[in-house]
Amino acid sequence: MCVDYRGLNAVTVKNKYPLPRIEDLFDQLKGACVFSKIDLRSGYHQLRIRPSDIPKTAFISRYGLYEYTVMSFGLTNAPAFFMYMMKSVFMEYLDKFVVMFIDDILVYSKTEAEHEEHLRLVLQKLREHKLYAKFSKCDFWTKEVQFLGHVISNGGIAVDQNKVAEVQNWEVLEDVKAIRSFLGLAGYYRRFIEGFSKTAKPMTALLEKNAKFKWTPKCQEAFEELKKRLTTAPVLIFPDMHKPFSVYCDASRLGLVCVLMQKGKVIAYASRQLRDHEKNYPTHDLELAAVVHALKIWRHYLFGLGFLNNIGGVTIEIEPTLEQDIRKGQIDDEKIKEIKELIKLGKAPGFREDSEGTVWYGDRICVPNIKSIRELILKETHETAYSIHQGSEKMYQDLKQKF
Repeated sequence: MCVDYRGLNAVTVKNKYPLPRIEDLFDQLKGACVFSKIDLRSGYHQLRIRPSDIPKTAFISRYGLYEYTVMSFGLTNAPAFFMYMMKSVFMEYLDKFVVMFIDDILVYSKTEAEHEEHLRLVLQKLREHKLYAKFSKCDFWTKEVQFLGHVISNGGIAVDQNKVAEVQNWEVLEDVKAIRSFLGLAGYYRRFIEGFSKTAKPMTALLEKNAKFKWTPKCQEAFEELKKRLTTAPVLIFPDMHKPFSVYCDASRLGLVCVLMQKGKVIAYASRQLRDHEKNYPTHDLELAAVVHALKIWRHYLFGLGFLNNIGGVTIEIEPTLEQDIRKGQIDDEKIKEIKELIKLGKAPGFREDSEGTVWYGDRICVPNIKSIRELILKETHETAYSIHQGSEKMYQDLKQKF
């Protein structure tokens, strides 16, 4: 049952706790071979409401006046607070062998022996916090699992054909509301469809302000093409952050199309339609707009890494940043290895190791004893157009702020 809490929600101070991006959750699953999915029973109802807030949940039925003592569906802060609670419970396991989205928990492991221990730890946490799962909606010890509308396996991510069937069963779109519903459902899987925005353009044109609704043969063709592509969607691989990426971009008057790949296999597709001012761009500017779009949406993959960018058949190699060279150089530096051991023992005041294993002294990155890297730092500082060189002493003091 869901109560209409629009009035209460309008005056509620919103909880800004973020929900995770589904793509970010999937990125953690690289190398996993064994999965277990746990779905909590009536998740929100496992949260107690503060006694002073119980009267705010009151509702009337023909049987009388009732108040919720547990979290009700329909309350604006329910998803955010539930996510906060779940992350608090499993914080030490997150992104190691657990990912979750609200009340859906996925336990993943590389081997069955690991999975036995991981699953034991997760179930123990659920018991400690008196959180109950619905057994009929759980899957244990599987090589392939349905999670958040996708099918996950060691081979990658595929669309859940049970969800796609809902799209396939759509026969006619008779109004704007139906188009929005269809594109919303199909758009959930847009990363599987090359050129989604270009294909959907005849339909999205009907959603524009003051547009007259007229279902044309082009609209029907786009509708059928999207359904077909969903049915034949490829399996996307998991990204490997230790290997280079390739980005392929294309642009035309119909829109921008980008593909993120590794070793010739697709990680994700992306596309968007042109904005009004972009419709006047010459071809080469449109192609650069596609590159900018790719760098914006995939910056968490590409930032600091070298990658190949193919624009209109021409391949451009983007070199790694200086910071990335330093990170790699630290791996074999004996002095930095010693510092890492001291950090673990708490005997290296001022030093820290970030999530990627890079050693810093305060806000200054530690430069390995590699001649090429040190010469590059000095050369860029002394000779580039953005030089901070104003004499040797000034240059030394400026470098000390960063390295």
